[in-house]
Amino acid sequence: MHVKAKKMAFSGMLLALTIVCMLLGSIIETSTLFLLAAASYFVGIVLREFGEKTGIAFYLAGVLLGLIAAPNKFYVVSYAAMGFYILAIELVWPHLGRLPENVKRRGIFWTIKYIVFNVIYIPAVLFFQELLFAHKLSTGIMIGLFMAGQAGLFIYDRAYEYVQRELWSKFRGRLFKSGE
Repeated sequence: MHVKAKKMAFSGMLLALTIVCMLLGSIIETSTLFLLAAASYFVGIVLREFGEKTGIAFYLAGVLLGLIAAPNKFYVVSYAAMGFYILAIELVWPHLGRLPENVKRRGIFWTIKYIVFNVIYIPAVLFFQELLFAHKLSTGIMIGLFMAGQAGLFIYDRAYEYVQRELWSKFRGRLFKSGE
């Protein structure tokens, strides 16, 4: 199969799975965050497999198709935030590889991850309280919510790394056999 055709076909299948995950999030309410996280992980898979331009196009297509197809637009916004986080960290990592050997890249990378996350998370919690919660939150609850968000980022990011390292690498080997 021609390389571009394979890339298009595979990206289209992952885009369909992304939309299915968003739609299922509306149906299976108890697994919404899991399904939205899974949908956002596809952004990273496409970006790593086919490059920056295809990854960005995939992300934008997921958001636009989600706005058209998903009944709950809040889930599309959540997917957009999660997908943007994945897109940002995947675009930053190769640039950190160019730093000198004596620089602690992992520490810088985690700092960038938390900055990207908080640029998305803090304004969402501060400015959309009435949308997210039944009433305005007290200062103590807000602090707890910010701390819970940081813990949530750690879990989300570790799960993403696991999916890329363990699950996708095994599936990829079966899907993209060398010589095809």
